[in-house]
Amino acid sequence: MELIRWFFKKILFNRLAFIVAAMVLQFSILINVILRFNEHFTFFYGGNLLLSVLLVWRVANNRSNPVYKIAWIVLIFILPIFGALFYIFFGGNKLSRRTRKRMKFIEEKTKEILAPYPKQLILDEIELRNQDAANQSRYIQNYSYYPPYKNTICEYLPTGEKKFKRLKEELEKAEHYIFMEYFIIEEGIMWNSILDILVEKAKRGVDVRVIYDDVGCLLKLPYRYDKKLERMGIQCCVFNPLLPILYPRLNNRDHRKIAIIDGHTGFTGGINLADEYINQIEKYGHWKDTAIMLKGEAVNNLTVMFLTMWDFIRGINEDYSQFKKNSPLEVQGSGSGYVQPFADNPLDDEAVGETVYLNLINKAKRYIYITTPYLIIDNKMATALKSAAKAGVDVRIITPHIPDKRYVHAVTRSYYKILIESGVKIYEYIPGFIHSKTIVVDDEYGVVGTINVDYRSLFLHFECGVWLYDSSSIFDMKEDFLSTLNVCKQITSEDLKNIKFYEKWMSSVLRILAPLM
Repeated sequence: MELIRWFFKKILFNRLAFIVAAMVLQFSILINVILRFNEHFTFFYGGNLLLSVLLVWRVANNRSNPVYKIAWIVLIFILPIFGALFYIFFGGNKLSRRTRKRMKFIEEKTKEILAPYPKQLILDEIELRNQDAANQSRYIQNYSYYPPYKNTICEYLPTGEKKFKRLKEELEKAEHYIFMEYFIIEEGIMWNSILDILVEKAKRGVDVRVIYDDVGCLLKLPYRYDKKLERMGIQCCVFNPLLPILYPRLNNRDHRKIAIIDGHTGFTGGINLADEYINQIEKYGHWKDTAIMLKGEAVNNLTVMFLTMWDFIRGINEDYSQFKKNSPLEVQGSGSGYVQPFADNPLDDEAVGETVYLNLINKAKRYIYITTPYLIIDNKMATALKSAAKAGVDVRIITPHIPDKRYVHAVTRSYYKILIESGVKIYEYIPGFIHSKTIVVDDEYGVVGTINVDYRSLFLHFECGVWLYDSSSIFDMKEDFLSTLNVCKQITSEDLKNIKFYEKWMSSVLRILAPLM
C-alpha cells in the first residue's frame, strides 16, 4: 500500500512527470503529422528542405553568438525535421510585441530611476585615477544602466556558511522591506530558518517579497509554493513558469541570487537557498561557493534590479520613491574603492556579462584568477585567455573535480588542452564542487556574482554581478583564491594524455552542441 501511495504521489501526480508527458504527447502528434505528410514524399521533402534553409538563413543573420549559431545550424542540418522543430520551439529570443513593450518599459524605468545619482562625477573621479577602469565602468553604466558608487562597504564572503550567518543577522534587523530573488530555493535547514524570519517580519508589517525561478525550483519546492508563501503574508512571484506546452521562452531563466534589506544592505553571489550550499547535506563532495555583502549607496542598484524584475513579472508600474526614503545613503565607516552592481538579461542583444569578463581579461597586466563551475567558452573568450597567458599574464582557473552534471563537466574538460598549451593554468577543486563565480585581476579589479563562464549564463539567463575597483575586498578575493589552490590539483598535459579515447570522442561531440546545453 505504501509503495502504491508513493507511486501516485511521486510519479503519477508529479508535476515534472505531467509536463514531460504533455510535451511527449505534443511531439508525438507532430511526428504523426509529419509521417502522414511522408506519403507525399516529394512535396514533404521539398517543403522541409525549404523550411530548413529559411531557418538557417534566420539563424545566420540574427545577433546571437557565432558559436551558438553554428550549433543550431549543425543540428538543423543533421536532423532537418526535428532540428527545425527544436529551433522553432526552443531557439532564438524573439519576443512578442507585448513582452518587447514591457521590456522596453523596464529598461527606460531603470535609466530614469538611476539617472539622478551623480554617476558622471564618480566616473570622472575614476578616470583621473585609471582610464582603463573608467572605460570598464562606463560600459557597464551605458549598456546595463547601473552606475558606479562610492560610500559602500563591501564584505566578501568566501563560503556559503558565512553568507548564511550574515544573511540571517541582517534579515533580523529589517524594519521596512526584505526583497529576495533566487534561482533555487529548497526546503531544509537553510531556507526554513530564513523563512521563519521572513514570516515573523511580515507579521510585524515589513514588506517581504520573494521571486524564485520555476525551473530552478521544479524539483525543490511543492507545486504552487508561491500560494503557500502568500498565505504566510509573503508576496511571491514565480519567474517564467514551466508550462506543459512547447514554447520558446523555456531557456530564459532567472539565475540571479539577490537579497536586499531596507535598501541599505544587499547580498549577491553564487549561493542559492538550499542545504548543499552550506554543506548541511553532501551532493558532490564539499561545496565551495562565494558571495558579497554590500552596505551603502551601491545597494540601490540591487534594489532597482529586483523591483524592475518584480514589475516585469507582475505587469505593474510601481512607484519606486517609497523604497528610496528607507534607503540611507550614509553608512557607519567608510567604504573603500568603487562598487558597481550590474545586471544582464538575454533579451537585449547585449552580452554585458561576457563583455565585463573580456574587458578585465584583455586589460590584465600581471594576473587573472577565475573560479567557475563550468568552463564552456566561445572563441572570443578562449582567444582572450590564451592571448593573456601568452603575453606573460598569470592566468589561473579553478573548476570542480566532482561534477554536478557529468556531460557538462566533459565539455568543460574538452577546453583544457587548448588553454594549457597556451600557458593557462587549470586547477580542479579536489574536495568536491566549486560553484563560485569570481574573477580577480591585478589587485585592482574583481567581479563577484551569478555569472558562470558558460553559454547559458552569458547568453540565455538573467544574471547579475558586482564590479569592484580599488576595493579592499579584492585582496580578500585573491587570498581566498590562493588558499583554495592548496586543495586543488593542477591539470597538466600528462593528465590529458590519460583521458580515454571514447571520453575524448564524446567530449568533442558534446562540444559542438555545448551552446544548446
